Amino acid sequence: MEKLCVIFGAGERFAPRRKITPNDLVIAADGGYEFAMSLGIEPNVVIGDFDSCAVPQNTAAHVVKLNRDKDDTDMMAAVKLGLRREYRTFVIYGGTGGRLDHTAANFAALAYLNAYGAHGYLIDGTGIVTVITDEKFTLPKNSSGTVSVFAYGGAASGVTLEKLKFGLKDYELMPDCPIGVSNETTGIGASVSVKHGSLLIFFPRP
Repeated sequence: MEKLCVIFGAGERFAPRRKITPNDLVIAADGGYEFAMSLGIEPNVVIGDFDSCAVPQNTAAHVVKLNRDKDDTDMMAAVKLGLRREYRTFVIYGGTGGRLDHTAANFAALAYLNAYGAHGYLIDGTGIVTVITDEKFTLPKNSSGTVSVFAYGGAASGVTLEKLKFGLKDYELMPDCPIGVSNETTGIGASVSVKHGSLLIFFPRP
């Protein structure tokens, strides 16, 4: 089984459907510590400025206390820590809901991961968000429902949507045009690809 970096944030709480394994690195970003503990999951690392929860006491986790006057969000600090430990697949829980600007910042964290050769998946109650760059993404076999695709960080060229209700072929998708919203899966093998640029993809949680 692929090893994951699993990060818990302080946003809306949706429980993992995949069991945490000993090979996974579990990081709690600030108030995400309380989220993880509510699930009975002891993080390996807790990192943050602790403005949304108290510094954990009597924990086996490694605690990293950040200065409140910092450039990175707690989530971004967690992402960078996971990259330093050479993880390449990241799953983020508690990264949506609450403040909309925090959710937008977590989209940026997905793009950051992609830029460094990793892939991140931001989980909410019904859907998953990811970013791809110059590549193809095939939806999980048991995904069924709404798929939305947006250019992220600039124009995206050579966009192709296959086995979705509304297809595209070598399309140039612009960030100010939401033509990719509210598409639908039609069967196994649905995919999204882009030749040049990045895409923000919303797809159903299996």
